[in-house]
Amino acid sequence: MSRTGKVLSWVIGIFLLLVVVVVVVIATFDWNRLKPTINQKVSAELNRPFAIRGDLGVSWERNRAEPGWRSWVPWPQVHADDIMLGNPPAIADVTMVHLQRAEATLAPLALLHKQVYLPWIKLQQPDARLVQTADKQNNWTFNLASSQTSDASAAPSAWSFRLDNILFDQGQIHYLDAINKADVSVTINPLGKPVPYAQVAGGNDKQQGAGDFVFGWKASGTYNNQRLDGEGKIGGMLSLRSQTTPFPLQVDVRNGTTRVRVDGTLQDPLNLGGLDVRLRFAGDTLANLYGLTGVLLPDTPPYETDGHLIARFNEDKGPSFRYENFNGHIGDSDIHGSLVYRQQKPRPMLTGELSSNQLRMADLGPLIGVNSGKGSEKTQQAKAQRGEASTQPADRVLPHDKFVTKSWNAMDADVKFSGKRIEHSNSLPLSDLYTHLQLNNGDLRLDPLRFGMAGGTLNATIHLEGDRTPMRGRADLHVRKLKLRQLFPGVQAMQKSLGQLNGDATLSGTGNSVADLLATSNGELKLLMNDGLISRSLMEIAGLNVGNYVVGKIFGDDEVRINCAATNLNIRNGLATPQLFVFDTENAVINVSGSANFANERLDLTIDPESKGVRIITLRSPLYVRGTFKSPDAGVKAGPLIARGAAAVALGTVLAPAAALLALVSPSDTDSNQCSKVLQQMKQKK
Repeated sequence: MSRTGKVLSWVIGIFLLLVVVVVVVIATFDWNRLKPTINQKVSAELNRPFAIRGDLGVSWERNRAEPGWRSWVPWPQVHADDIMLGNPPAIADVTMVHLQRAEATLAPLALLHKQVYLPWIKLQQPDARLVQTADKQNNWTFNLASSQTSDASAAPSAWSFRLDNILFDQGQIHYLDAINKADVSVTINPLGKPVPYAQVAGGNDKQQGAGDFVFGWKASGTYNNQRLDGEGKIGGMLSLRSQTTPFPLQVDVRNGTTRVRVDGTLQDPLNLGGLDVRLRFAGDTLANLYGLTGVLLPDTPPYETDGHLIARFNEDKGPSFRYENFNGHIGDSDIHGSLVYRQQKPRPMLTGELSSNQLRMADLGPLIGVNSGKGSEKTQQAKAQRGEASTQPADRVLPHDKFVTKSWNAMDADVKFSGKRIEHSNSLPLSDLYTHLQLNNGDLRLDPLRFGMAGGTLNATIHLEGDRTPMRGRADLHVRKLKLRQLFPGVQAMQKSLGQLNGDATLSGTGNSVADLLATSNGELKLLMNDGLISRSLMEIAGLNVGNYVVGKIFGDDEVRINCAATNLNIRNGLATPQLFVFDTENAVINVSGSANFANERLDLTIDPESKGVRIITLRSPLYVRGTFKSPDAGVKAGPLIARGAAAVALGTVLAPAAALLALVSPSDTDSNQCSKVLQQMKQKK
């Protein structure tokens, strides 16, 4: 053998010997010796304790699925027992994650292409505890040591990471949140074999190609101090990391009396591409959704909706959630429409349009604190569970329930609502409700708030300044051309009447309930009615027992035509006093004086009837109406008889109010409107 051949033989022999030595060393090396170093390095990088407390080892196996010579390359399979990841110092609990055992295999040839490729990781009994404290400290936000020293201008790493699948026998997640008052445990189990998406959730063309369901989960505990239970299914790792295969979701959660069901898919989950699901809500009041969704909604009767939710998480103005083409009911009222909720700055924004084909006025009662509508007792129970129990005194009529304005600055809103047919009672025809709600940093406006009523219109503007303490409110109302025969369809004698009701009102006050606003209110009220009718039977239909008594005392059982009824109320600090309150009938002129106090809900009214010409009415003493709004009392005033012409003399002092009320008479109605004649006569009184 030549000298060159000998040298080459020695080199090859030494190389093979070194390979054998390396293989023997690696195969026989006690990897547990590296645990202290690994534990220290990982703990330092994560800024929290990390420890492999059990056995750490590496075995080598060929991957026979690889093609050609690659199948002879051994792949390392790493296993570690009893792994613990701790919490940051701000969290009192010691352990965040515990694994009984973890196994993973590494593709060695991928390292040549600067890729760390793990085809699979197997976890045994993973147990995670997610914690958020009252001061908003949590354990799922990691403050890496390398991020504090890294150069922001440095080029990104050339290395990449790939993980194809995660396998585990059973997983546990425990969620503790002091802010949301949550204590929830979630158990995740493999389904055994993948279940096709369509077999579980159905779906549409957009969701074709969705990944299979791989895991099932169940949750139990409390959220917002209310019982929470849920179950569902999710996809596996293949669809989780895919940018083209939608990740399947199925959720059915009950929190207190609220139920949320989700069936759909998540696009590109690792990059939060988007959400496309069927979303169904049901519960005792929409207000309870605030804790689950962050969307501020009012108290309502029990509801149910079913619609399509499309979410986009990477838009320039912030994540958006579009709940489109939903249908449902609130109480006995149907509800339809589309809403968009955008998480923008400085506050989230809710926009959209809603409609109802048949709206029951009783279902709107909870909006202003009135306990009405189908299932309203459930609404009251839900408010009590939120610590907002009704404060309505038993002896009061005006709603005392508080507007919870502290939440009004949680988001802004711009929502339009229309109701085609409105059910209030069998005798009050309402239609064509339309309102435009705008909420801006706690400042709420309904402009306009418009009804069709009895052939006429009611137009209003409501302004509630929830950003003030106490709240300040203002209401402007305008009633035009309400036809009396449509207001009282059950009164046969009224059907021949051409009379109308017109009016204006302006009120402003402070307070956080309807009762408080009226108790402090200032403003005026003007009403004008012509060519009407009054009788005891009409008072009975209206449910006015005191009115029944008063009419009976003045007119007996007869039906009496009203030429004109006019009132001009002045309201100061919740005390309403009439500058003018008169009924001009075919038999008499009736003047009403006194006051109505909205602060203590008490009446103190005097009714003075004055016969026209030959005395037709028998009453010669004034009447009184006193007592509370809820239990008024009426009777004949003791004292001197009514002086002849006293009512007429009193009317002679109301020149300005009479002139103001003439503005409510439409120019086209002047000739036929009895009120124009009566008010002109009042102006001429000396």
